[in-house]
Amino acid sequence: MAATTAELKSANGLVLDEAERASRDEIIALQTKRLAWSLKHAYDNVAHYKKAFDAKGVHPSDFKQLADLGKFPFTVKTDLRDNYPFNMFAVPREQLVRVHASSGTTGKPIVVGYTQADIDVWSDVMARSIRAAGGRKGMILHNAYGYGLFTGGLGAHYGGERLGCTVVPISGGMTERQVQLINDFKPDIIMVTPSYMLAIFDEFKRQGIDPRQCSLKFGIFGAEPWTNAMRSEIEHAFSMDATDIYGLSEVIGPGVAQECVETKDGLHIWEDHFYPEIIDPETGAVLPDGEKGELVFTSLTKQAFPIVRYRTRDLTRLLPGTARPGMRRMEKVTGRSDDMIILRGVNVFPTQIEEVLLATDWCGGHFQIELTREGRMDEMTVLAEARPESWDGAGLVAHAEKVTAYIKNTIGVSSKVSIVAPESLARSQGKAKRVYDKRPKG
Repeated sequence: MAATTAELKSANGLVLDEAERASRDEIIALQTKRLAWSLKHAYDNVAHYKKAFDAKGVHPSDFKQLADLGKFPFTVKTDLRDNYPFNMFAVPREQLVRVHASSGTTGKPIVVGYTQADIDVWSDVMARSIRAAGGRKGMILHNAYGYGLFTGGLGAHYGGERLGCTVVPISGGMTERQVQLINDFKPDIIMVTPSYMLAIFDEFKRQGIDPRQCSLKFGIFGAEPWTNAMRSEIEHAFSMDATDIYGLSEVIGPGVAQECVETKDGLHIWEDHFYPEIIDPETGAVLPDGEKGELVFTSLTKQAFPIVRYRTRDLTRLLPGTARPGMRRMEKVTGRSDDMIILRGVNVFPTQIEEVLLATDWCGGHFQIELTREGRMDEMTVLAEARPESWDGAGLVAHAEKVTAYIKNTIGVSSKVSIVAPESLARSQGKAKRVYDKRPKG
């Protein structure tokens, strides 16, 4: 099978990549070949992986078949943070054409890099994802994902251009203008977080415009968990097809997996570039397809930033392929094996909030995070307990405003901060319960 994108006609006339049309046996053979290369590439060029493989007593030459991958060590987020900024790269920095970053747990972002070949692969899998969602060459794509260090905006942008779409790079925010450009430019596709799509819907109604009469036919939504109930609401509100996209910066960005518009039955993983495993989050044991556990990825073709058995902490299960029979599907992510919060597309860890509060002289360290949904938008409220000697009986309003601004400026998410009286928050027996998710389920 050619490693480049050789487009072929499928039985129903849809233009597909060669890999999308491959049998399961052909995909497994390709994965085996590419995994052998990726493991050796990581070991030979990244000091962290050489040390980790040696400590585990394994060598890339020990890999003979896919089952052998279970012998190799996991990579976790702290490994990436500890090698900040550039020590996980497998090529000289001068060979990088792009650097992106995602939020870290201690203020340091997770830095990822791309060679030109990596950008080409990313563009290919994003183009494949947009096409699987219903997009076609010549369509107008309204891209409301955020641009910058976040991988969403530029990932969608390059994929749209690779497919041959006309991309409108509006990014996030300016909701009134979003509606204006949708009405004026008449895009066929929108890519955005699902929660922000509902804010766009509300703006349509505020302006007295029927969203069902707008030009949008296909919506590609990701960067945060969303339910099938939200899918139904969006599809009804806009008379469009809504599909889920999955990715994360550490693996490549968006475009690791995509739901196909003809089935909408889970996300097909582009297994010619990303090898998935499901593990027991407690023991690390590899689980068979069909069992729910933690999703783990190994890159197969990345040059600058190979990733070996990266623990995503996302909980899902692997299922046989349907619309793309050779590629397995992953169910919608149902939760996480850690305490990370995904709020309007931003990753937030309770430890980040804790660091902010412990840097003050008025907080004793007791706090809770409440997640609610006001209308359709998720909201985060931090309840922080004051020290007895600092309590003014009125909520330390000036301090609360200062923490609110600091969270917005450093973590990148809007929140409410409420400072409460000493001894007023419930104490947990054993491990402290920090997050109270009061958002409606389903």
